[in-house]
Amino acid sequence: MPETPIQGLWPSPVTPKSLATSLRLGEPAWDTDGETLGWVEGRSDRGVLVVQQGADAPRDLTADLSVRAFVGYGGGDFTLAHGIAYFVAQHDQRIYRQPINGGEARPITPGFGAASTPVVSPDGRWLAYVHTYEDVDLIALVDTEGQFWPERIARGRDFYMQPAWHPSGEKLAWVEWDHPNMPWDGTELNVATLSFPESALPVVAETEIVAGGPNTSIYQPIFAPDGNSLVYASDESGWGQLYRRDIASGVVTPLTADRDEYARPAWAQGTRNTAIGADGTIYTSRATAGFDTLVAIEPGGSMRELRDVQGRHTSISHLVAAPIGHQVACIAGSGTIPSRVVVFDLDHAGYRTAIRRRSSGENVPESGLSHPQPISWESFDGKQAHGLYYPPAGPFAHAGERAPTIVYIHGGPTSQVTAVWQAQAQFFATRGYGVLLPNYRGSTGYGREYMLKLRGNWGVYDVHDARTGAEHLVKEGLARRDGIVIMGGSAGGYTVLQSLVELPGFYRAGLSLFGVANMFTLAADTHKFEARYLDSMLGPLPESSELYRERSPIFHADKITDPVAVFQGEIDRVVPREQSDSIVASLRSRGIPHVYHVYEGEGHGWRKAETIEAFYGHVLDFLKQYVVFA
Repeated sequence: MPETPIQGLWPSPVTPKSLATSLRLGEPAWDTDGETLGWVEGRSDRGVLVVQQGADAPRDLTADLSVRAFVGYGGGDFTLAHGIAYFVAQHDQRIYRQPINGGEARPITPGFGAASTPVVSPDGRWLAYVHTYEDVDLIALVDTEGQFWPERIARGRDFYMQPAWHPSGEKLAWVEWDHPNMPWDGTELNVATLSFPESALPVVAETEIVAGGPNTSIYQPIFAPDGNSLVYASDESGWGQLYRRDIASGVVTPLTADRDEYARPAWAQGTRNTAIGADGTIYTSRATAGFDTLVAIEPGGSMRELRDVQGRHTSISHLVAAPIGHQVACIAGSGTIPSRVVVFDLDHAGYRTAIRRRSSGENVPESGLSHPQPISWESFDGKQAHGLYYPPAGPFAHAGERAPTIVYIHGGPTSQVTAVWQAQAQFFATRGYGVLLPNYRGSTGYGREYMLKLRGNWGVYDVHDARTGAEHLVKEGLARRDGIVIMGGSAGGYTVLQSLVELPGFYRAGLSLFGVANMFTLAADTHKFEARYLDSMLGPLPESSELYRERSPIFHADKITDPVAVFQGEIDRVVPREQSDSIVASLRSRGIPHVYHVYEGEGHGWRKAETIEAFYGHVLDFLKQYVVFA
């Protein structure tokens, strides 16, 4: 029999080329005809709006214009209504309108600032959207023909998100909040009543804050089709639960009451976790320990799981219900299924499922991939931490065999690793590595109290929950103590650097992708969305200057003695290149083994196919030298 290859060098069907050519699928939306579905495909560094009318083949609608919104972290790229697509063009950030059945795209908003999340009024006359210009955010409204100068519907707050029309077109709801809060800290739900002057745009007659506050997060308002109620998610109970507010009486009724999550951290515009069908049925994605279940809440309040609908899908996001019939579209996948555009047709017995688009060829059988497992462990202070574990997979994997292990830290830091297709995890697991994805304290998905643990403790809980997670795998006989690697991007890259500072010799090596190195410059140089994020993670400046210095790896880089690979986007505006340059300068001056790759034309993460392919090749070379053959 042929000799078993060395762990870390197993031949894998998950190649750098296959990952580089995969599509990024996002934000499905129905047209008002209930038959036309659109979505955005990220192809290398371009965003393409794709539409499918009925049973016709999908087609590219935006051949010449790349579709991508830039408000905050992006998202909210487009919408469809009355046979027209409205989308944000990447090059100028204006909203364009283009007939779905043929015709040129033309802008309907002015050429300054950036727009996001266009939503069209039920009668098709008006379009509301989020706009930012010179760090001033607002909700604006324009006519769908672009004849009028936009009207400012809401202004004066630092941020706005998720505008939604009432079926009558006479009300508009949205989420708003101010610095220093992030959207998961505390937001408010505002409902505006509009008036309609002749020959002019609608204006706000009155507004009312109906939910939320500085210590309560509200997520995704959506009006019921009959116009009698407003549904939204709130974490006022300590978990992100769904509520229904009666429009006439103002009475609020909880729709869910359990220790699961029905909301997500609103890192981007355009996120949707709940949809309401034409008959009033609420469809939502319930998250439990990182695994999603599609559920339906009937108009009478009873809940049923639609497990036979989702089949093997354990990740359900961007839910949207067709305005006619009983079809629900979403982005679905699992730990072993790359993202798909999926339509659940609930009109048919057995709940027919149609896959409208796949992000990849799905050529690797699930039997050859690693299946994520939820795990928990006791951390350094006796409290529980959680995460997902991907064991080595493939024909050379053997149960009970210790493996070199990569501890992959998620970004955020207020985020979560879920049972979605994790390309990095499969890339490593199919080569013989075990992969631990910690949801350290401060992550979402385990209740508000768990999320708030990182306040003032960034650089503590993330570092030591990751360490104790790795030690747990060693104790369980899954990980090789001499083969543990730490890797992460952005905030995850910070945890990599801080771990190498705090725990020299614990990890065999570290890989930092555009990692935060200097908390002072992060606070000073980052974009508006995160400009006050560190107020809660570490404390306000200048009062917390000593803590900022203590938790900034650059001031303690002389403690880093383990091999490090640093990867950076040349035009990153979230974590500018200077942060990585400063760490590398220290490594170079002291002769610490390291590699440094700066990718031209890339920002906060890789989009170009050639960059993605090159990156994975560089990672393999580094691990080969400093882990496999060390």
